[in-house]
Amino acid sequence: MSLEILGLVLLASLFVVIMIGFPISFTLLFLAIAFGYAGIGERVFHLMSYQYWGQMTETVLAAVALFTFMGYLLESAGLMDRLFKALQLLCGRIPGSLYLGVVFTAALFAAATGIVGASVTILGLMAGPVMTKSKYDTQLSAGIITAGGTLGILIPPSIMLVVMGPVMQISVARLYAAAILPGLTLAVVYGTYAMIRVIHNPKLGPPLSAEELDVPKAYLIKELLFGLIPPAALIIATLGSIITGFATPTEGAALGCLGAFLVSAANRKLSMKMLKDSLYRTAETTAMVMILLCASTFMGSVFSAFGTPAYIAEVLLSLDLPPAVFVFGILVACFILGWPLEWVPIVVIIIPIFMPVLTGLHVDMIWIAILIAVTLQSCWLSPPVALSAYYLKGVVPEWNLVDIYKGMLPFMGLQVVAVIILYLFPEITLYLPHLLFDK
Repeated sequence: MSLEILGLVLLASLFVVIMIGFPISFTLLFLAIAFGYAGIGERVFHLMSYQYWGQMTETVLAAVALFTFMGYLLESAGLMDRLFKALQLLCGRIPGSLYLGVVFTAALFAAATGIVGASVTILGLMAGPVMTKSKYDTQLSAGIITAGGTLGILIPPSIMLVVMGPVMQISVARLYAAAILPGLTLAVVYGTYAMIRVIHNPKLGPPLSAEELDVPKAYLIKELLFGLIPPAALIIATLGSIITGFATPTEGAALGCLGAFLVSAANRKLSMKMLKDSLYRTAETTAMVMILLCASTFMGSVFSAFGTPAYIAEVLLSLDLPPAVFVFGILVACFILGWPLEWVPIVVIIIPIFMPVLTGLHVDMIWIAILIAVTLQSCWLSPPVALSAYYLKGVVPEWNLVDIYKGMLPFMGLQVVAVIILYLFPEITLYLPHLLFDK
């Protein structure tokens, strides 16, 4: 059996073993060692050492831990809770106003953290009980919360984009600039869909009662300003320093951590217990991401050593199909793989398989990277993984898991609509990178 075919067998074995239920990171590691030893002998152990050492010493990836720590600090600071309550009171007379409040808060929190789990959790804690009390539709409420939380995977400072940049050999700063408008487009699509549903059926999101809205205007303005200005200033300082080139992603993330620390202290939420909890959760999340990333990188390097990506590219390019067919084929593959897999192995293993094809077709890498990123948001909304559903169920236990799944399905469809929009109008993705970097 040739090495190229052995690589295809390795890929098929990966999916079979994962579907059986084995942990992804250990599956990647052991399959890479077994198939690598069969294909290239003892060199596989040198390759493993090289890849693990290279990933663990990659300075750009330090931003993963720093952005994670920043997100957990801001989550504990309680700023999003103040902002959401202020928006709830400000727009409470409008039917479906809580849906708009969730989307706005989700977009802002995503731009301050880049962590999907934290976003879904805090949104569920803030909005879930209020929506239940206000007799909002459970399915639509669950859908808007889980979909809004997934904006953290796209809107900078997205951890996924930090990983995707080196894999696709793209500047992380350019990716951050390219992701801003698509992320906001998705937020608008989510909010528009929810409001159209409410206009069609007002019972899905009734307005708040007069008693609930009876608060002093001074209190409302104070809560709105204190909930909006600190995170907005932190976002501008962190992302602005990265996108303008003043700081690297790692330096910008460190600046964000300092800002989150100061914001927490100013909001009188900083304590040794909160700091220890944030550090512990950061270590736990970062370790999970890095172990999965290292194992995926090692698997990808074995796959490449077999020459399988070049073989696949050669076969696909020989078909002489239009570039649009290849692009949509890659997006469909990522969408389907997002059901059983998390985003890390898809970014590190699957995308490099198609890189020779994309290079041969002269596809804009920034544009296709954002299309893939939007598509991979389905990893958080699609069964059987659908981690967003479990995060939400954990903080709003009275909501039935089946209702949460049903609520997420329309938003998966909206992601498909967003991908089509970004495909037809690449200017949405490329406008800011060209404006900021191509001078």
